[in-house]
Parts: sequence; structure tokens; C-alpha cells
Amino acid sequence: MLSFPMEAVIGHAHRRLLALSSTSFCSFHAIYPSLGRLYLHKRVGLHNNSLLKRRDDCDKEPLSLSSFALNSDVETSKKENVFLLKKSNSAAGVSSDKIKTIKNSWTKSAVEIEGAPFAPKSFFELGLSSLLVKQLEKEGLTVPTEVQCAAIPVISKQHDVVIQSYTGSGKTLAYLLPILSMIGPLKEPNGEEENQSNQKSGIEAIIVAPSRELGMQIVREVERLLGPALKRFVQQLVGGANRSRQEEALKKNKPLIVVGTPGRIAEISAAGKLHTHGCRFLVLDEVDELLSFNYREDMHRILEHVGRKPAATSNGALGPLAKWSERQTIMVSATVPFSVVRAAKSWGVNPLLVRAQSVVSLDSISASGVGLVTSNSSTKNLVTQAAVGSLPPGLKHYYCVAKAQHKIDTLRRCIHALDAKMVIVFMNHSKPLKDLVFKLEARGMKAAELHGNLSKLSRTTTLKNFKDGDIRVLATNELSARGLDVPECDLAVNLDLPTDSVHYAHRAGRTGRLGRKGTVVTICEEPEVFVVKKLRRQLGIGIQLCELFEGKLLVCKEEEDEKSQSMS
Repeated sequence: MLSFPMEAVIGHAHRRLLALSSTSFCSFHAIYPSLGRLYLHKRVGLHNNSLLKRRDDCDKEPLSLSSFALNSDVETSKKENVFLLKKSNSAAGVSSDKIKTIKNSWTKSAVEIEGAPFAPKSFFELGLSSLLVKQLEKEGLTVPTEVQCAAIPVISKQHDVVIQSYTGSGKTLAYLLPILSMIGPLKEPNGEEENQSNQKSGIEAIIVAPSRELGMQIVREVERLLGPALKRFVQQLVGGANRSRQEEALKKNKPLIVVGTPGRIAEISAAGKLHTHGCRFLVLDEVDELLSFNYREDMHRILEHVGRKPAATSNGALGPLAKWSERQTIMVSATVPFSVVRAAKSWGVNPLLVRAQSVVSLDSISASGVGLVTSNSSTKNLVTQAAVGSLPPGLKHYYCVAKAQHKIDTLRRCIHALDAKMVIVFMNHSKPLKDLVFKLEARGMKAAELHGNLSKLSRTTTLKNFKDGDIRVLATNELSARGLDVPECDLAVNLDLPTDSVHYAHRAGRTGRLGRKGTVVTICEEPEVFVVKKLRRQLGIGIQLCELFEGKLLVCKEEEDEKSQSMS
């Protein structure tokens, strides 16, 4: 009677466990009907392991928890399962020793998760193709950043992800490298599969960016990885460029990767010149900006048409998410407010939130309260926390008080005091930028403006001159600076106050990129000082009051005393 194989005992216990959990669920749902849906979601996640497996990965190698560091999933379900096993102990005939063994296995998994390393020494250890690794070595890229170490393995396992990291941390390569390792000429050669992909020769990746500058920056990054001979495999579809030439290039070059702005991609798609139904990857860079009202209709079309190819499940039926079954959605941003979490769950399938040295499920975030926030104050707190995480670590923050008519002169003196070589100045509107540039030029400081009203050629030329060092000061507004990647920029100045902590973080992220040091200076009037102090409290950073004296930037002693008193 007691000589059953161990598999039979465990299998019998598992069946009783499922029956008991179903009975508990029915009783729970009868008492608390409003929470029934949430409870059902957690049960399904417990038994089907939907957190770790995509619906189309049934035949693939199972993914391990330790490879993704999913602490919350193990810890939330561990206590429930031990309780259920104890209740079914006597009925199933499973001894306490067996239960102890199962508990120990869960405990061991949790320890492995906490100690999961995210520090590979090379790109090859991340599982990228050998051809791509060789190309990276030619470009002088040998060691991946923290966010790249976390994101590349997860994307390679075909998971929908939201990548969050501070600006300048290498988020662009974090999604480009696994994509290029799976499609195009740099993927690992594999005989028959390679021939089939070459015969297909369709668009396999769509990358959407909110601004022309960010879009062209991504295009140049892909071209750099592909090399001059293969750069035809990427095509830009940004607004402001000649549409007919873009359509001709699509027809002639047959690119595998398309990078563009929402308006132009939707426009060419509506005209029937862009076929994306068989697309495998959809990347939304600066997704928090793409969620704004201005892009609503264009983003709706893109989301409906990219990768919309019904696929049957294992039993031959079409599931509710079948129309996106062959599309992998990747969202990228320095900040992940509640709106991004909600969009990720709507557009993706079991999305994971990837940060430097951390990968968690968005469902686990919801279980802890992030996805269930309804009050405005709680939402603001979450947004502020996201903004804090997006700030580069090597920044120093200051603010100066000046009258409105003296702001530009204060800016000039501040640049000389810090001996800044490359400066980005932010204003809230485009019209005052011309006057700012004129006054700086009159004082012998080379400057230029960058905003959406300029032609594409003017914007490209201005950016090139700034990166080459021909321009010392680049005056711009908020949207035009999104995605500007100028690692040598050593000073960012807010000539107009940002509207909130998130915008402050995005502006500050233009300097101190890729581990470099940077300085952020906010020039405000006396009545605006309370706004700066509010930003300081929200972000939890030391924005110190300074004044210019004899060509030097000095921290006020009164501010130091106030800061020390507040800390004590």
C-alpha cells in the first residue's frame, strides 16, 4: 500500500491541491465577489506559470526563475502553497518530510533569485550572435552596461518588456542588440532558416520614436552596427523628410528595420506602402511621450497593424490575444508612470519590467499596489519615484536666482564659471529661443537653436555642428531635446522652470551620460524659488542655491545650514 512511486504520490497530492484550491476559490468568490477576478488571475498564474512562459513557448525550453530574478512571484505564492499542501496532507497521504522537502526547494529558489548576477564581462556571454559581437568589437564596444545585461537575455527569450533606466545608460543598444541578433545579416547563420528568412525579405522590426532627432539617432546607431555595406536594411520614416523618397526607398531597398515617428509611419501605412502585418518586433522608444494625446490616432493605427497576424493555439482555436501572437512588444523610457504600466498590460502579453540588475513582472507590481492605484496623490508619488530612478548618478544640481531681464547674462556667467564646453539650455517655448541665441552670439558665445519649426536640414546641421564642437550652446525646448545623445555635454541649464519632476529628470539626463559627470543649473526668479524647493523634496536630491562671484559659482552658506538642519 505504501510502495507507490514518488511520482504517483506527488501527482495525487497535486490533484488534491488543485481540487482544494478550486473549492477555496468558490467559497472566497461567494463571500467577496468584487475580488473574484483578481483572485482568479493569481490562481491561473500559480498553476499555469503564465508569468514565465509566453503562450507560443510551449515547445521551447522552460525558463528558470533565477534567470529573471522574479522575487515577488516566488515570495507571494510560497506561503499559499505551503498552507494548501498542509491542508491536503492527511487526505493525500503525503508525509511532513515530503512537504518539508518541497518548502526547501522553494527557499532555495528564492536564495538563487536574490543572488542572481547581472554582470557579464562581455556581450558574447549574453548570447548574442558571433557576427554581431565581432561588429561590436570593431566599434570599440566590449563590456555591456547594467541595463543591457538585464534586458538582452529577457528580450532574447521573446518576452514583452518595459525597459526603464536613467538617460544615457545604453537603453537603445539594450533592445537593438537582441533584435539584430535574431533578424538580418548579423544573426547567427543557421542554414535552412536563413534561406527562408532571405526569401521572406519583409519588414521584421518597427521602432517608433516621438521626435525626428531621436528617430535619426536610432537609425545612425543601427547603421553603425550593420556597417556601410549593410545599412540599406534600415530605413527612416521620420516627419519633415520627403515622403515620396521614403516610399521609393522602401520599395527599392526592402529594409528589415523601419525607424520613424508616429505620424509618418501611420501616414505611409494608411497609403498601403508599408506592410507590417508580419512584423516580429514593435519597439516604442520614449513610450511615456508616445502616450500623449497628440499621438493617439497614429499610435492606434500602428498598434492595430504591426504584427496583426492571427495564429492558432495548440488546440487549433484562436485565443483572445491571437492577433498579437507573433509580435514582441518592447517599450523603453527613463520613467515608467502608471500610464505606461497600464499601456504595457494592454499592448503586451505578460510584460516584464526590466531595470538595471532587476527584472520583475508588471503583474507582481499590480499585486503590490502599483497597478491598482486610483488616487491622484498615490499616482503622483509613483511618477516621482520613476523620475528619481531616471536621473543619472553622476550629476550635481544647483540653482541661481536672477531677475527676468538678467537671466541670459546669468547664463553666460554661469557657463564661464563652470568652464563648460558643451551646454544645452532649455526653455518652455520656441519663440524666445531666437532672442536667446542672438544675445549670446552678441556676447561672443557661439550658439544655435533647435526646435520643431526648423527644417529637417537645419536641424540635422545644427546637431552635427553641436556634436563636432562648432557650437558651444544649444538652445532648445522640451520635446526637441527628447533622446538627444551627446555624451560630451557637461552642463544642462533650465532657463525656464520644468513643469514637474519628470520633465526635470528628462532635462537633467542630457548630461552625465554613460557614467560621466555632469552639472544641472536652474536659473529662476525669486517668486519661483518655492518650485525649485518642491522639486528638491520630490526628487530627494540636493539642489543647492548658488551665486556668481568673481567668475566663480559659490554655494551659499545659508543654504548649507538649512540643508544640514533639514537632514538632522
